[in-house]
Amino acid sequence: MPILQIRQAIRDAMKEEMERDERVFLMGEEVGYYNGAYKCSEGLLDHFGEKRVIDTPITETGFAGIGIGAAMCGLRPIIEFMTFNFSAVAFDQILNNAAKLRHMTHGQFGVPIVFRGPNAAAHMLGSTHSQAFEHFYAHIPGLKVIAVATPYDAKGLLKTAIRDENPVLFLESELMYSVKGEVPEEEYLIPFGQADIKRPGEHVTVITWGQGVPVALKAAELAAAEDVSCEVIDLRSIRPMDEAAIIASVKKTNRAVIVYHGWPNGGVGGDIIARIQELAFDDLDAPVLRVCYEDLPMPYAENLENLILPSPERALAAIRRVTYKR
Repeated sequence: MPILQIRQAIRDAMKEEMERDERVFLMGEEVGYYNGAYKCSEGLLDHFGEKRVIDTPITETGFAGIGIGAAMCGLRPIIEFMTFNFSAVAFDQILNNAAKLRHMTHGQFGVPIVFRGPNAAAHMLGSTHSQAFEHFYAHIPGLKVIAVATPYDAKGLLKTAIRDENPVLFLESELMYSVKGEVPEEEYLIPFGQADIKRPGEHVTVITWGQGVPVALKAAELAAAEDVSCEVIDLRSIRPMDEAAIIASVKKTNRAVIVYHGWPNGGVGGDIIARIQELAFDDLDAPVLRVCYEDLPMPYAENLENLILPSPERALAAIRRVTYKR
């Protein structure tokens, strides 16, 4: 089975879907002649030409709007944001057009569009380039939100996203594009709303996604040295969410820790806690804890950034608390 980086898995998914369906096209800043800011579209311009791999000016609200209009007219755009922080400029297009047009036109218009690019903090990029946007977009009916952490998941879920009839926010990570993993040569799709157990365990459920996955897995390693067995669940799909997988694991372990990039207030972590207490309250032997950003804008200085970001050490401390091993 070939070993690919996440950036290569993303490129292969786009290439295969563009070959399969001539309605699929890619548009964004530097996706063509520069081969993508993170080389996720390397070679696609040479293969498909300028009509299907379209370089744009720095106009996120403009090319997001063009993509939505194209989707309404029967095409299937992939819109790349150089970082999801720039999607804030196009937020009105995503919130009020992409998410709502199917509902507001009583199904006369669909918006089969994928918005993709790196999300959350990278490294020393400052507060305006370090935000985790799944918490904003998962709040909006009409959108689907995906966050990937492995090449296998990136390819299978992106192919599913491109074929979906609804707008999909596909969240990657600048720091994880070089992560390697096995990717089958044969075609495969991964359904939305299906979490993956990255590490089975018995004592604590650790729920995570995206950039939180390597943090949670490292924390589970550290906990294992203390005879604590962690079950690490990668949600992969934030909206729709695999609620059944979360509840089944919590009923088994009786404890939960949520590890993610993003602020604590009003985030996906709080939503997961609400679902657990509604559906598995009597199974809990400890409060559900979150390991996320500190409630501050992200600093630029590396030493301060490290204090704010979720880390294996912070996750391990939470695991110790819920197992009463403080």
